[in-house]
Amino acid sequence: MNTGHEEHKGYTKNTKRTILDMTVKAKNQLLTYLIAAVWLVNGLFCKILNLVPRHRQIVARIIGEEHAGLFTVLIGAAETIMAIWILLRILPRLNAIIQMLVIAIMNLIEFFLAPDLLLWGKFNALFAFLFILLIYFNESRLNQKPVAVS
Repeated sequence: MNTGHEEHKGYTKNTKRTILDMTVKAKNQLLTYLIAAVWLVNGLFCKILNLVPRHRQIVARIIGEEHAGLFTVLIGAAETIMAIWILLRILPRLNAIIQMLVIAIMNLIEFFLAPDLLLWGKFNALFAFLFILLIYFNESRLNQKPVAVS
């Protein structure tokens, strides 16, 4: 008999689920998509398509105006490739390490050479650090491989 409160894994139809109710695998997938989206938006939209000119200005401040356009597009292409690599899940641990290094290096350079051009000024370093922690957590804690029992 259908009472309108069908149970599935301890939930009824009327139960609201939150991110806390998600499986570890589902959380890992969600964060993986979120992280890839950050790289894609910054690479493709902000840099390649130049929808946020501030990115080109930062590159110009660091390497000079003459080649800023080309290098901004190249950096954007690398960030877009990073997003694809993340989604493909090929060598995910190496990918996470490279992401964390790239974010740390880029943000250190920007912190000292172009803090006035950053969205949150020197506070960008805090957001970069939090993003690095998110990448670390997603790869080291949520992306656990099953252990074979012999």
